[in-house]
Amino acid sequence: MIIDLISDTVTKPTKGMLDAMMTANVGDDVFKMDPTTNELQEKAAAMFGMEDALFFPSGTMANQAAIKIHTHPGDKMFCDKWAHVYNYEGGGAAFNSGVTSHLIDGNRGMFTANQLEKAVAGRADIHVPYNRLVCIENTTNKGGGACWDFSELEKIKQVASANNLAYHLDGARLFNALVIKKESSKQYGTLFDTISICLSKGLGAPIGSILLGSKEDIAKALRVRKLFGGAMRQVGYLAAAGIYALDNHIDRLAEDHLKAKEIGNVLENCSYVTKIEAIETNIVIFYVDESIGDTNFINKMNEKDILLTPMGEGKIRIVTHLDYTDTMHEKLLSELQNF
Repeated sequence: MIIDLISDTVTKPTKGMLDAMMTANVGDDVFKMDPTTNELQEKAAAMFGMEDALFFPSGTMANQAAIKIHTHPGDKMFCDKWAHVYNYEGGGAAFNSGVTSHLIDGNRGMFTANQLEKAVAGRADIHVPYNRLVCIENTTNKGGGACWDFSELEKIKQVASANNLAYHLDGARLFNALVIKKESSKQYGTLFDTISICLSKGLGAPIGSILLGSKEDIAKALRVRKLFGGAMRQVGYLAAAGIYALDNHIDRLAEDHLKAKEIGNVLENCSYVTKIEAIETNIVIFYVDESIGDTNFINKMNEKDILLTPMGEGKIRIVTHLDYTDTMHEKLLSELQNF
């Protein structure tokens, strides 16, 4: 039994999801003739109260498309120093859009409106990049699944609007935040110019993300998706998995959150653990004693068929998900206690 806790992207489609995929009604999505993809896009847009949506093969491409439609080469994007769009998308903002990233020193991947206001202040002339875009990540990956305070997001919106900045949400794990904080998707739809949501993490679909926005922005994103090589043909087979995920796998995210909390409770009583980040959703980040070392710990767990991932700076990450069963959970807790 392999216990794969590297990410919530490792899940495989459930039987119900596979059935939905295999019976999907499909067409050529490049010509907007795939009815299942159209249905998914309309469904997602309605959930968030936004005008339109576009299906992408990956969250990285969806985020990079959003950055490109909001900026011009030489512009400046503001994001946290731990943001996924800066750290884990291959330098795409610079490569694809020619954008400079202004990194804000936030807490666990989250900064404040006051910090943004200070960052955008100062000279505005031919010597400096134009301020164009603010990117938020909710939940924060490197921050251990932390959730932003919605009132702070509203304050950041005010700063963005006052400075003519577009406002993008990398919502790769947004549904985890919605479930744990009992927030609504439409709250976010009224706040952001564009939102990317991932279907292949906690929601369990095999592939795909959606970019949401105005009809004008999504029309631009359609062009960018083609430019990036992301236009797909009979992609309704994958869109059907997305529809199934949105219908069946949102509420169950609470199970992943509970397991993550239980893992944290065990780690708190392990003498070799030196620190555990606050656990809100399905990500556990912890540190082990230097005499053991994160690489050694991960290797020892691998020998027991438990797969974990390093996050740099001594961080070890565990991510709970749809395919992490109760039996696996019991074995993991036992191995952690007896390490």
